[in-house]
Amino acid sequence: MAESERVILTNMCMVYDHAGHILVEDRRKRGSSWHGVTFPGGHVEPGESFCASVIREVREETGLTIEHPKLCGIKQFFTEQGERYIVLFFKTDCFSGELQPSEEGDVFWIARAQLEEYKLARGFSDMIRVFESEDISEIMLSFEEGEWQTHLW
Repeated sequence: MAESERVILTNMCMVYDHAGHILVEDRRKRGSSWHGVTFPGGHVEPGESFCASVIREVREETGLTIEHPKLCGIKQFFTEQGERYIVLFFKTDCFSGELQPSEEGDVFWIARAQLEEYKLARGFSDMIRVFESEDISEIMLSFEEGEWQTHLW
């Protein structure tokens, strides 16, 4: 059995306040096939720590500087090239700065209770469950019989 494999590492962060609001991004980046409302995030650069990567990505995509991101779950699947694609889920309520959009899309605060009123990115409703649950920590997607299957752990 191989001890290593090819992996793509990414992150996503739920930024929230104590008044029941969450920061969302309406992804519209040209060339991307993943559109809709989601949380900010992106790729971990070679040699970069996971926490530093999510702080950088949130700043690049929202203009906000976050602190104390807490790892709260993961999502993983295999690409067509056989790479394991891992998304590390973080959340934080510590942030500063002024909100600004990026090439990824518009960013804005909404009441958490209104999230389902928006067109969500594919699979994001399952991701929310991991961010908010104490009992679910992982989403594993598998391609079975021509369709993606979602497994929550």
